[in-house]
Amino acid sequence: MGSTIDRLNEALDGRYHLVEEIGEGGMAHVYLAEDLRHGRQVAVKVLKPDLTALVGPSRFLSEIKVTARLQHPL
Repeated sequence: MGSTIDRLNEALDGRYHLVEEIGEGGMAHVYLAEDLRHGRQVAVKVLKPDLTALVGPSRFLSEIKVTARLQHPL
């Protein structure tokens, strides 16, 4: 069986390509990834499987919306 990154890359279906894990918090793992559509580096946050049912999609979606508005200060 492939690595976690290999399995996630397969699930992302060519939209993003995960390069490496760059962080881990209480709720999720964060990966450095290439946005294949826009040709830029991004961070992809993947909720830990054991927390998915506890947190629920609405809280995670809310966090995604807030994070999407952030811009890196290059």
